[in-house]
Amino acid sequence: MMGDSTTQSTGGEYDFLIKFLALGDSGVGKTSFLYQYTDGTFNSKFISTVGIDFREKRVIHRPKGADTMTRGQRVHLQLWDTAGQERFRSLTTAFFRDAMGFLLLFDLTSEQSFLNIRNWMTQLQMHAYCENPDIVLCGNKCDLEDQRVVSDERAKEMAEKYGLPYFETSAKNGSNISKAIECLLDNVMLRMERSIDKSQFPGVVDAHGHGNGKGMPMEVDEAGERSSCMC
Repeated sequence: MMGDSTTQSTGGEYDFLIKFLALGDSGVGKTSFLYQYTDGTFNSKFISTVGIDFREKRVIHRPKGADTMTRGQRVHLQLWDTAGQERFRSLTTAFFRDAMGFLLLFDLTSEQSFLNIRNWMTQLQMHAYCENPDIVLCGNKCDLEDQRVVSDERAKEMAEKYGLPYFETSAKNGSNISKAIECLLDNVMLRMERSIDKSQFPGVVDAHGHGNGKGMPMEVDEAGERSSCMC
């Protein structure tokens, strides 16, 4: 059972500001995936992302198993959209170390995008803040069933090989997009909760407002002040 994440208005204070990166080959649907999540819209026209961009959304997150009476944590998500082309790789990898979690997408109608998961995993192991960051694998464009070339079985085998949660998603109809992002958020929040040494995470600040300089936004308390918890 995944934690309960519900949408909140964009105004007001928040408890955590967390950055996720969407990765994958050009054309797998990263931009459409994020727009569907934040705006509930789909544009069938493909426009290649140049460099890097981001979307934002506020959610209320409750830990797994928590009842509805438990106060949810107010999370402001920054969802960074990276260019898939090799020529932007040095730019996009510079953002890897500042992210708490990753959405790794491939196209169920593209064999090459599926095979390139290995390359993306290598890039993540090299450039992320740790060697085993939280990642969710998404086989996108599941609505194009008649054009599918990657079977559900092969995709699940790949996910199992790397120990990743796997979802078949559709940026067109929204299938499993919220579930994939909620799963990633659950895992990231659980990792922080269980961690004794929170200095390993990007952007941890102490009670005096001193951070580790990795660029990750910090948690703010009820009064909007810096706190000793990370986000």
